[in-house]
Amino acid sequence: MKARTPSQACCLLLLGLAAGVLAHAGERVLRVAILTNSPPMSYTDASGKPAGFNVGVARALCETMKVRCELTVVELAKVVDAVAAGEFDFAAVSLLATPARQARVLFSKPYYRSNSIWFSQPGVTPGATSARVAAVAGSAQYRYARAQGWNVVAVDHHSELPALLSAGKVNAVLLPMATSLSLRANPLIQSLGLETTVLQAPELSGDVGFSIDPRNPQLRDHINAAFDQIKRDGRFDRLNTEYLPFRLQ
Repeated sequence: MKARTPSQACCLLLLGLAAGVLAHAGERVLRVAILTNSPPMSYTDASGKPAGFNVGVARALCETMKVRCELTVVELAKVVDAVAAGEFDFAAVSLLATPARQARVLFSKPYYRSNSIWFSQPGVTPGATSARVAAVAGSAQYRYARAQGWNVVAVDHHSELPALLSAGKVNAVLLPMATSLSLRANPLIQSLGLETTVLQAPELSGDVGFSIDPRNPQLRDHINAAFDQIKRDGRFDRLNTEYLPFRLQ
């Protein structure tokens, strides 16, 4: 039998402790925040059930930690506040680990790096006086646009963006890289000839992780160990293949 490395042994110990702690607490259910209408990361499928890459990862983490998790849909603008207040144990939501967020909540180890995409009508550049840009309230993209003094329209969900672009109510959107792929495939805007620009500002790119109740650093350790496990056993890669047209790094 092949001997385990020290890191593997440590990971298994943390997972075992997680199961033991939660069992001792009467099988407490972990409260998990998720988004909807943010494909391919999180959305509601044809049967009305939560689906998407982040939802699949959340379920895999809970299975690995041998705990029962209750998934609740929230708006992106409320995620950090709700996790910071202890309303959720963690949020299976792709959040850039910005200094402002790190001051309020704990973060899991990053599971990918993200850039932000400026998706616009031809000739409409970031910061142009003619730009009317939409972004999801509470997102790093929305806060950046506001900080730049741009004419920005807040929306609750990424699903609202195609209709705004198609109707000409906005002529640009600023959104995470993964979400931009679904937007480009939307029939409403495929005929508009929109242009794509990757914005490299530090506030718009970097490590992405799950946010965790700041009062529970032990849960962060368990989640990190579970991330290591699902990457080793192939579940993370299988979810990547199922939901995303690119490889996360």
